[in-house]
Amino acid sequence: MAAQAQEDTLNSGRPEEERVTVWQATWVPVIALGPADDTSGLYPDAATGFLGRWSRYNEAPGEECDTLVTYLEEMADMLESPTLAARDKPRLIGGTLVWLSSIDPMREDRWQPLTD
Repeated sequence: MAAQAQEDTLNSGRPEEERVTVWQATWVPVIALGPADDTSGLYPDAATGFLGRWSRYNEAPGEECDTLVTYLEEMADMLESPTLAARDKPRLIGGTLVWLSSIDPMREDRWQPLTD
């Protein structure tokens, strides 16, 4: 919110189409790549009920049209049937659950299936 307060000050001198939003009070961060990751992730917007994507690197927000419930149900389905996973692939590395999109490609050979 501090970053948004700075942007609000700068936005006061900008035309409407050039105003920047970095965070809103209705966004609640719930998903990141790791426990200490504060660079990007997903948030449900309490105003709309839909998920949004945040990034400190100004990456494009993406097309998240899910609600948090829909997203979590899809994640549970992927864990129950990893071979049918459409969005991402869950596996284990050293007994830790990881998703393909979050690992170094050099570590892919260490992947283990979720079930034997």
